[in-house]
Amino acid sequence: MNLVPVNPVQTIVVAVAIGMLITIAYGDVRTRRIPNALAAAIAILGLARMLLADDPVAAGHTLVASAAVFAVTFLLFWRGVFGGGDAKLISATIMLIGFHNMFDFLLLISLCGGVLALAIITRDRLRLHRRHSAQGTIAGCSGPPMRPTVPYGVAVASAAVVMLILRPVL
Repeated sequence: MNLVPVNPVQTIVVAVAIGMLITIAYGDVRTRRIPNALAAAIAILGLARMLLADDPVAAGHTLVASAAVFAVTFLLFWRGVFGGGDAKLISATIMLIGFHNMFDFLLLISLCGGVLALAIITRDRLRLHRRHSAQGTIAGCSGPPMRPTVPYGVAVASAAVVMLILRPVL
């Protein structure tokens, strides 16, 4: 078994990051917004983690990967697929996770986001069904159905926490 020595400062950075990610997820559920200050704080923790790792090549690759992911997520935001906070949070979190784990992280975001979207669609359908049952007819509904929104920051934060716990080394 190959054990990696634990750096106590790295552990503190990861613990603070996990606390911030939980805060981001909670706020996104409640308001559907991710404050820029929290996304920036995650990026700063990522920079701190890179400095602590003392691997300039990996740090450079991680910065390039984060910039590339930001370009893609910005285009998705521009097309209305993502929120702006989601795009910033994903890029900032890549800095925290590191480029070595980026594809696993993105896959995990997709899985968490899919489960979350399914849960929201199911919840909304059950609410609609209960409302129609209470009214006795669908004709009693007023206005077009609202398009459900997915607090994707929850998926990003969940995937990041899992990655930070399972793959603690950059």
